[in-house]
Amino acid sequence: MTTEMQNEAEIFRGTTEGKTSLRDHRSVRGTPRAGMPAFILGEELAELAKTDPRIVVATADLASANRTNDFRDVHPDRFFDFGIAEKNMITAAAGMASCGFVPYVATFASFASILGAEQIRTDCAYPRMPVRVIGTHSGMSMGFYGSSHHALEDLGMLRVVADLTVICATDANHLRAVLRKSVDHPGAMYIRLGRGRDPVVYETVPDLEIGKAIRLREGSDLTIITTGSQVRASLDVASTLAEEDGVSVRVVDMHTISPLDRDEIVAAARETRAILTVEEHNLTGGLGSAVADVLVDLPRLPFLRHGVPDRFVEVGPPAALYAAYKLDAPGLCDVARNFLSGIH
Repeated sequence: MTTEMQNEAEIFRGTTEGKTSLRDHRSVRGTPRAGMPAFILGEELAELAKTDPRIVVATADLASANRTNDFRDVHPDRFFDFGIAEKNMITAAAGMASCGFVPYVATFASFASILGAEQIRTDCAYPRMPVRVIGTHSGMSMGFYGSSHHALEDLGMLRVVADLTVICATDANHLRAVLRKSVDHPGAMYIRLGRGRDPVVYETVPDLEIGKAIRLREGSDLTIITTGSQVRASLDVASTLAEEDGVSVRVVDMHTISPLDRDEIVAAARETRAILTVEEHNLTGGLGSAVADVLVDLPRLPFLRHGVPDRFVEVGPPAALYAAYKLDAPGLCDVARNFLSGIH
């Protein structure tokens, strides 16, 4: 790993030793591709489009930030930049879809979900248009840019929309699998991405089924059900608890939030002693709430939701925010241990 990438990992994911800088010298637009190893969005879509003329891509003045410029460079006649007009972009994509295209429209998750909620619901999901709205830079990953750019409500807002598939990409290979499966998936989709510095979970492109969770680790004492940016940290915690505490932890990547894999949750409730959900999202309405909707109909077992409290988070380096809300591996390990210590 280069020194530059090490510094970025420290600032944005808190994965290296040393003091975390309070300054981000790289703008969103200026970050090079090498600094965003998981952002293969434009590259993968460009490859898919070589054999599928239906695929078109649009963005809202963020081609460099979300790497859709990699698609533009290969297919300039199938790329559209709407400027700062997210609502118009989503509605136009629905129109394209009604003409037989499969549009992928990308902007920051905070803008896609909040500004575009009506268009996603009414123009895309209701008529079952195959529009793929891609929300990048989700959660607190835009830490320096403040609450206007944080996306901690998007899952809660969109998972309740009928006929809308909501899915979280975990890393680069997982995103490749999601994009490949999305091309012919019926109806509208919301695909949630991080900021592109996501640590590796899948060494190869997984055999993914939309709506079917992936069990990454077996365990009998505790099941951690997680998604997106928190999968790597959850796996690290499972290893630590096994080595230091002798605790057997199952880890489930619940990548699809809607439709939810109810069977995997039921299996966890029947086969392990407790369930912990972990998400980079407001505790209200997100993955934890979705899992609770299933567990309420089952025999009671210890259950804890962990995520961001129902508040606007501070402005600062993302790594510092993850540490403050115990969404890094050390903090999450403390949460899991405290939870298990209270189970009798």
